[in-house]
Amino acid sequence: MKRRTLLAAFGGICLASTLAGMPAYAADQAPLAVVEQYLAAWNAHDGAKAASYFDEKVNYYDASVGKPTVGQAEAKAAVIDNFMTAVPNLKWMMRGDPIVSGNKVSFEWTFTGTNSGAWADGTAATNKSFSFDGASVFVIEKGAIKQQSDYYDALGFYKQLGLM
Repeated sequence: MKRRTLLAAFGGICLASTLAGMPAYAADQAPLAVVEQYLAAWNAHDGAKAASYFDEKVNYYDASVGKPTVGQAEAKAAVIDNFMTAVPNLKWMMRGDPIVSGNKVSFEWTFTGTNSGAWADGTAATNKSFSFDGASVFVIEKGAIKQQSDYYDALGFYKQLGLM
């Protein structure tokens, strides 16, 4: 009987150590980890990976546009692909410490790059560099971005590009 107990305990320890070494899936990740990985995908210029952090019904709100883009595929095309095509050298950097409260994450950021590609609306590349600051608020549910809201000085951004 002691042998069975010992073998069961050993088996449990082996199983626990195996499971501890397994990668965590997005559904198990803290909201901040999801947002940090999303930014890393942007900075790696991997649009598909960045979009994979969105919930299927994500609500992406850009204050300069004024109405949300709803849905993972729609947000990927309208936002991620648009910026990655128009600004292939983009960098989106978190400034300071993010604020995390429950399933919400917010932070200030700086977005930089050179507009060397056309925008999705047909606006030609200006080949001008830019740097602008903003802030974002994320709502994370079940390891996915359910909502993203971006606030920034769009007028200043357009002026740097020579579009205004």
